[in-house]
Parts: sequence; C-alpha cells; structure tokens
Amino acid sequence: MNSSHSPSDAGNRAAVVTRVSDTQWHAVEDDRVVGHGDASRRPDGRLFISVDAWHEAVFDRIADAMLADLPTPLHTVVDEADHDSRSAWERAGFTTARREWGYHVPTDPQVTGLGSVRPLSDVTIVPAGEAEEGPLRALDRVIRDEVEATVGWRTMPAEVLPRPAGTALADPSKYAVARHFDQYVGLVRVTPLTRRPRIGLIAVRADSHRRGIARALLAHALGSLHHSGTASAWAEVDESNAAATALFEGIGARRAGSTLELVRH
Repeated sequence: MNSSHSPSDAGNRAAVVTRVSDTQWHAVEDDRVVGHGDASRRPDGRLFISVDAWHEAVFDRIADAMLADLPTPLHTVVDEADHDSRSAWERAGFTTARREWGYHVPTDPQVTGLGSVRPLSDVTIVPAGEAEEGPLRALDRVIRDEVEATVGWRTMPAEVLPRPAGTALADPSKYAVARHFDQYVGLVRVTPLTRRPRIGLIAVRADSHRRGIARALLAHALGSLHHSGTASAWAEVDESNAAATALFEGIGARRAGSTLELVRH
C-alpha cells in the first residue's frame, strides 16, 4: 500500500493518504478517515475517479496520490454549478471534455403537444412490461452496436453505460418498444426514481430513422407518466446531440442543470 502526507485545513496535523485496495484510497488523520478516493473502469475502457474530502488540501493530496498510482487518461464527472469541485479537479490538471444538459420534461400532452402523435400505421408501440425479452435484447444489442460504430458511448448520458457483449438487460420491464410488423425497431426506458422518473434512453435502429418513431415512443412514455399522476420527468442529453436536444426542447423541456465530464491526459 502507498502512503503520503498532507497538512489539512483543520490544523498542523498530517493527513496520511493510503491506497487501501486497487480502487480505493483513504486519507486518515488522528485515526479518522477525513477523505477517500475511488476509481472505476467502465466497460468501454474509460477510467473514472472521484474524491470525497472535507478540506481542500486533503482533496488535493488524495487526487495527487491517485494520479501517481493510475494510468492516464483519467475521467471524472462534476455538476457544472459546483464551482468548488470543478476548481479542485482543474487544479489537478483536468479539463472539460463534454457537457451533458439535464432537462425537466413535462408529461402533460397539452403542454408537450404530443397528444395526437402516432407512429406510422405499420408501427405499434408495445407498453413497458409487455415486450418479449428475446427480441428486446436483440434490439438493445443492435442499437448499442450502432452507437459504438458511430458516435461512441462517450456521447451518451452518464446514466446510460455500455455493456460487454452478452450482458443481459438489467430490467426489461422498464422498456417500451416500437414494433414494425414482427420486428422491434425502437425503445424507450423510463426508470421510476423516487423524486422524478428518468428517461434513461430513447433510441431507434438506424434503418428506421426519420419515421417519427422516437417522437411516438416519447409521446407514449410521457403520456403513461401523466396518466399515473406524474407531472414531469428528467432526461440528460449530450450537448453535441442536436437531434435529441431538438426533440426535448421542441416539447417544452426546460434545461435545469448541466454535468461536465472532465479528463486528464
């Protein structure tokens, strides 16, 4: 295990930073843990780190220890409004790689204008919990392969993680799908979180783009939430995704924050 010392803001005592496992670092002062760092590698290979510390000097020391122990590039995620955290990572040499907008999305069809939206006559929306698992898993794999071959997972919302080939869907019951005759061509996932449901993913196969399917899936998902008494949902959109930005802002979604992915090469 590797250790280093740092004076903390609490006085002249030294905080000892120790790597306690392959993915964890602790800063200890007077037998108390005063900060910790964590590292995790995503399935696409990117290595993300985080630091939680009360004092600026302890944060810096933990970050220094992690940077000395880990290979670059390293990534982290911060709330853009959290200026202290952003400054701390910038002191460690991190710069902004991408921005992700957070949206409050209304569910009322009178507000969104989606009340009369329907897919083409040969496309049917299958509600969440009613999709067949086999075809749904096949669609998920096709869409993920298409993303990987084009824009890549770096442009996907932080909540939507890539998965290794063969990994099962975590909860198929959260997905509504669009069916073209006997083939699934699009999907939307809604996660029923406590404060506000999250639209985690909306995607359509490349060979079925420009047919209004994404808009119909969104209309179905939001309409179902409205019917259950939910006034709004939450969604994240990469700043570079013009189509998704236009889709959400076109139905009255309001930007309510942003997240930055920072990187150190």
